[in-house]
Amino acid sequence: MTAELDFENWTCPVPLRDTPAVVMGHGGGGAMSGELVEHLFLPGYGAAGAATELADCAVVTAGDTRIAFSTDSFVVKPMFFPGGSIGDLAVNGTVNDLAMVGATPLYLSAAFILQEGTAMADLGRIAQAMGAAARAAGVRLVTGDTKVVDNGSGDGVYVNTSGVGIVPDGVDIAPHRAAPGDAVLISGDIGVHGVAVMSCREGLEFGTTVSSDTAPLHGLVAAMLATGADVHVLRDPTRGGVAASLNEIVRTARVGVDLVERDLPVPSEVSDACNLLGLDPLQVANEGKLLAFVPAERADEVLAAMRAHPYGAGARRIGTCVAEHPGMVVARTALGGTRVVSMPIGEQLPRIC
Repeated sequence: MTAELDFENWTCPVPLRDTPAVVMGHGGGGAMSGELVEHLFLPGYGAAGAATELADCAVVTAGDTRIAFSTDSFVVKPMFFPGGSIGDLAVNGTVNDLAMVGATPLYLSAAFILQEGTAMADLGRIAQAMGAAARAAGVRLVTGDTKVVDNGSGDGVYVNTSGVGIVPDGVDIAPHRAAPGDAVLISGDIGVHGVAVMSCREGLEFGTTVSSDTAPLHGLVAAMLATGADVHVLRDPTRGGVAASLNEIVRTARVGVDLVERDLPVPSEVSDACNLLGLDPLQVANEGKLLAFVPAERADEVLAAMRAHPYGAGARRIGTCVAEHPGMVVARTALGGTRVVSMPIGEQLPRIC
């Protein structure tokens, strides 16, 4: 075949891995996002972008102080959904990125890209939601920026937030610390946020209203650390869900994870929605849950501390970190078989955060 390939007229059920232009899958938090960072951004940045470990939050030092620094952008559609809005999602999302390295969140920035014609009433609701979420999380919004694009060039309101926090002495939480024998814990039901946004956007009903789980998790993390356990890894499974987060961890640490499928906390409404639409709950986004890798001998103690906190009441153990099959996540099914839990390629549900 010698004819030039016509990418524009190709169709595929999932985004193509090798494309001449950006596609939606590049923003999904899965394999395509990782490839974009590895093969485009990092080479472009060169030495200016050198990092020892890619994560949602960086830890840098200033004298004897370890500073956590994170940034994130939010483009969720619709801007308002059951249980939250783009405003509290932006605050909580950045607070949680800081919390996943054990930091105490302190300050946030907020930058807005507004489409001309956006209702002032909607923008006011978003600002109020951000203020309420910041107060609830105990952080301050200290700087920001606003830009406006032509009508039709955007989609209402996009928000970028950056956050700064302090990592306490003795806390060392990072993906490379996952170790064989660690218990893998999760703080509660999975897939709720993605289904809440999808049901609102598509007008789907599942017999009950599904509300987003968006919440600040630094208080839960503090309760876990207060046990004195050496928490090895924390991750909030947002874009790409539990599947993407676990795959990123095992590839960084060069370990494997064995999940027990019957122990995964998938609520019935999420299961019903995923069965209806052919989705994997492990790949559906969460905004108020965390995964933790902790030494097995301290798992019960950490679980008790999590369950005593409002945002960890449904915490449970879902698997084990193993030396076998490094770089791979495997789930044991109810029938006694196993399946590979792969890294999502793009995004099952676009524009969910």
